[in-house]
Amino acid sequence: MRRLRGFAIIGGQATVALKRRDGMHHAQNLIICEHCDSVYQKRKLSRGQVADCTVCGAVLERHQWIGVDGQFALIIAALIVFVIANVSPIVTLKLSGMAETTTLWGAVIAMWNDGAQLVAALTALTLFFFPLSQLVIFCWVLWFAREGRRAPGFAQAMTALVRVKPWSMIEVFMLGTLVAVVKAHTYFDVVPGPGIWAFGFLTVLITVFSSHDTRHLWDVTKDAKA
Repeated sequence: MRRLRGFAIIGGQATVALKRRDGMHHAQNLIICEHCDSVYQKRKLSRGQVADCTVCGAVLERHQWIGVDGQFALIIAALIVFVIANVSPIVTLKLSGMAETTTLWGAVIAMWNDGAQLVAALTALTLFFFPLSQLVIFCWVLWFAREGRRAPGFAQAMTALVRVKPWSMIEVFMLGTLVAVVKAHTYFDVVPGPGIWAFGFLTVLITVFSSHDTRHLWDVTKDAKA
């Protein structure tokens, strides 16, 4: 991965640069560092290139190697896998001829009935509601972006994506489940279910999404009124 630090800096502060009225640089051709407010003129990135801020070193932009149609296809696949992961058994535990199978929601209900309501609520939020919200919002935005249009409530949807993303913890769940399965194998016969494989595939898809900067949707879409 090649990192670039050669963006042409336009102004020290975003507010100063964006107030220029001389028409030399349009706002759509500028990029603002979220950490230090330095303003740069955009450059077209090649595959694998990453642009860094020359002031604070933060990542400004990454090359988007999957188009809007490709991202929409991945989102649809992620939604399908998400449903499979939540309705299919995660693991089956066997001991002395007895077998016990559970799903994610079965585990949440069991924790709730055992008095761990806080843990059950956090599990449901971080493994179901927040990830589902993220996928649905992405699907809504990309559906319109395929035609170069901004979805109704586009700005609010983009803001929601930024705020919801840190609370989606499927990757953490996957790691914790693998550790628990290894430890449980000492006492039980552990058989991974379809749910755990679906969560694993979903983790891969989320990793692919994370490699893309959602801010590029501002550049490839326009308001319907424009």
